[in-house]
Amino acid sequence: MEKPRVKVDAISMQPLKNSKSRRKFLKIGGLAMAGSGLFLYGCSSDDDVNNPEPMPGEVFDLGSGDVGILNYAYALEQLEAAFYTNVLDGSYWAGANAEEKLILEDLYDHEVIHREFFKAAISANAETSQVLPELEFDFSSVNFADRDSVLATARVLEDTGVAAYNGAGRLLQTPDFLVIAGKIVSVEARHAAAIRSIYLENDTAFAGDDIIDSNGLDQAKDPQTILSEVGATGFVVTEFSANNLPQ
Repeated sequence: MEKPRVKVDAISMQPLKNSKSRRKFLKIGGLAMAGSGLFLYGCSSDDDVNNPEPMPGEVFDLGSGDVGILNYAYALEQLEAAFYTNVLDGSYWAGANAEEKLILEDLYDHEVIHREFFKAAISANAETSQVLPELEFDFSSVNFADRDSVLATARVLEDTGVAAYNGAGRLLQTPDFLVIAGKIVSVEARHAAAIRSIYLENDTAFAGDDIIDSNGLDQAKDPQTILSEVGATGFVVTEFSANNLPQ
């Protein structure tokens, strides 16, 4: 029996006392990611070949096995990179204090690196037809001139990203991909902590009970749950299916 189609229709603060330490915290995470073998797989110079446009009326399926999980992560990273692109183009970021501007700029840089890694990794390790196309997004529900709107959305996306990687890691079969996914989720967790620390007034919100369980572990959610939650945001316009993802 075919799994239900996931229509990602619109897949859709108080600063810390030592802002330099938090900035260094993000930088260390980014440097670790850059030196982790992130670009182990070469990028193709022909984007049209490795990122083909679907035929009219065709719905792209993420695929099965490791390719399906990589496409799943690629979709989430496309979403985050697109969101932070809009953030840096918005008037809230332009007028934000220096600490918040630097943090959001770092997050943008990291998400673009993650997005490009997955595109390159899938292109190098799968048939070209299996690479998820570039997705279209609609962020009209986010007010990029308003601090609360931007940071509340960033909090949701970063918390979702951590739970997504934690839930999908066990499904990967290739050791190299599992290692890299573990490194990426550590960076995503830094993102989530940074956003929470500048947006939520509670000093312990960076590791709040809403995201950390009684065993002191981050949430982990399976792909179908994550895709349902992301679809409910209304951010993703491009429809795709996830009928063959491993469970």
